[in-house]
Order: sequence, then C-alpha cells, then structure tokens
Amino acid sequence: MSTCLFPGSFDPPTVGHIDIIRRASALFDHVYVAVMVNTAKTPFCPIEERLDMLRTCCRGLKNVTVLEGRGMTVDLAKACGADALLRGVRGEADGGQEAAMAALNARIGGIDTVALFTAPEYSFVSSTFARDVIHYGGKLEGILPKEIIPRFKNRG
Repeated sequence: MSTCLFPGSFDPPTVGHIDIIRRASALFDHVYVAVMVNTAKTPFCPIEERLDMLRTCCRGLKNVTVLEGRGMTVDLAKACGADALLRGVRGEADGGQEAAMAALNARIGGIDTVALFTAPEYSFVSSTFARDVIHYGGKLEGILPKEIIPRFKNRG
C-alpha cells in the first residue's frame, strides 16, 4: 500500500493545494494532509479553521485524511506510515527550495519526496497571494476553493 504525507501551512488552502491533493489521491492508496504548525510564522487563520477548511474541501476524497502536524515532518511521516512526502511545485521559483528540503528530509528521515507540478492554471496562486487578495477585498474565485470563499467575505 502506498501512502504519502502532504505537509504545509495551508494558510489558507488554495485551489492549487486542492488540485495537488486530488491528483495525489489518484496516485496513492492514502494521502495524509498535515496542517503544520510553524512557530516562526504568525498564522492568518487559526489551525482549527485551516483543518476544517481542508476537511470541507476534501470531503469527497475517501482516501484523504486531514490532520494537525507538529514537530518534524519526517517524524510525522513515520508515525503515519508514509512511504513518501508530497510537495506541490509551482515552477522554477519553488524548485530550488523544494529540492533542498527533499534532500534534507532524505538525509534526516530516510524518506523520499514526490513532487507534483501545479497545473498551469494555478501556477500563480499562493497562500500569500490569497491573503493579499483577502486583505484588499478582491475577487477570490479561482484562488480559493469555492467551498471556503464565504468564510473570507468582509474579512480584510
């Protein structure tokens, strides 16, 4: 059985994240999506809300489990029985950082990383960009999954 762990802050989850999760669910027997706690960042959305948003967006994917992740990603991967880490890559800008992270995780955790390239229509989307659009009251369609857009009306 093949299992992967897709870690991230998902702050907020974007259409690009959900696209990667859907595609991974077709490739792996089970996908764990871990909303990681990054003590170096101040979150835009509380972790409970990010978990709820991802669970809402992944509701129809029977082989996807959304969970909270703390500590080292490689330790969580071992606890989940993951065969690989999953990362979404938007292009060259992400490539170098993701390659370095993959090498580190292989070295310290003995786990390989599988990268899925973002679909071209989502290549410009990031959580940072989404937060900016939310802040300025812009149009969120095509940036955030439709199921969660109402949460961000009048939030800027």
